[in-house]
Amino acid sequence: MTVNVAVVGSGSIARDHVKALAAVPGVRVAYVYGSDLARAESVAALAPGAMATTELDRVLEDESVTGVDVVNATPDHAPFTLRAGRAGKHVHVEKPVALSLADFDAMVAATRSTSLMVGQTVRFQPAVATLARSLHAGEVGRPRLVHVSWYTGYVWPGGWRGWQLDPARSGGHPVHNGTHCLDLAVWLFQRAPVKVFARSFPSYAAQMPVHDSFHLTVRFDDDSLALLEISYALRKHADMMRRLVVAGTTGTLSHSTDQDPGLISDGVRPAPSSVEGAMGAQLTHWIDVVRGAQPVVRLPEVRMALATALAAQRSLETGRAEAVDHPADLTAPADAGQPAQTTGEGR
Repeated sequence: MTVNVAVVGSGSIARDHVKALAAVPGVRVAYVYGSDLARAESVAALAPGAMATTELDRVLEDESVTGVDVVNATPDHAPFTLRAGRAGKHVHVEKPVALSLADFDAMVAATRSTSLMVGQTVRFQPAVATLARSLHAGEVGRPRLVHVSWYTGYVWPGGWRGWQLDPARSGGHPVHNGTHCLDLAVWLFQRAPVKVFARSFPSYAAQMPVHDSFHLTVRFDDDSLALLEISYALRKHADMMRRLVVAGTTGTLSHSTDQDPGLISDGVRPAPSSVEGAMGAQLTHWIDVVRGAQPVVRLPEVRMALATALAAQRSLETGRAEAVDHPADLTAPADAGQPAQTTGEGR
């Protein structure tokens, strides 16, 4: 049975979501919502039959719509998720999920009778998914150290808009983009972070109010360690290089996008093969979740990563290592903190 979804947001990431959802078998993009109708229409044109609208009530009152994909600016994630959840819709929301733990908890509560999935796209990248499967199968024993070097061209020049340059609205760079690496570390370790130290620096974009690059040192509750080095300041928009090393008690796993085959030139800059296709895999999985599957992205892990990112931003402001606020328990059963799943069939 076809699952009808609505995409809330009309920015650049909305275009990626609409194209990916339109390619998922059994899915119809029914609406694209945006405050600017012309922009929403340009995004809706990417999915045959999708209707652009500036009326959110119209979307939420449509009983044929099963799922809402919230992809607008971070400050709007919580209010739009709350409205969609209370209207009985399954919700997928882009990262970072929220700007506070209180907002996140409210979002979980509002979607408890349906489902909430957070778009942690990195988990669906082919190389990361393969590495995680090996790690979780115990192939290197107990993981003790993860080291990530993550460089990409995005922020400068002209990559960030106004709200992204305001830490009060973006959460700061550890929240806005650090969420990727922090979620990865929590997922790989399956342990709880207890303390984080952060330092940031402007590499090329010294004039920006938010530093484009930062380092995080994260200690977990078993004294394992994550060293996360993140820069979004490479000059060319599509440039990307990532090295990932996980050292365990009996072995080591690693991957670098330098190992990817493919054509790279100034004229053609495809995504690394180890990264490509993640958005499609993520949204295909979301539809599976709407239909009743358990999500790969578990909410206790999402909460842990958000709590660590918020503590990292505090560390930048205080200059000290900060404790991580995490009442959630990663060792709890898989459905702990997860909304009850109801099938989307027939809605």
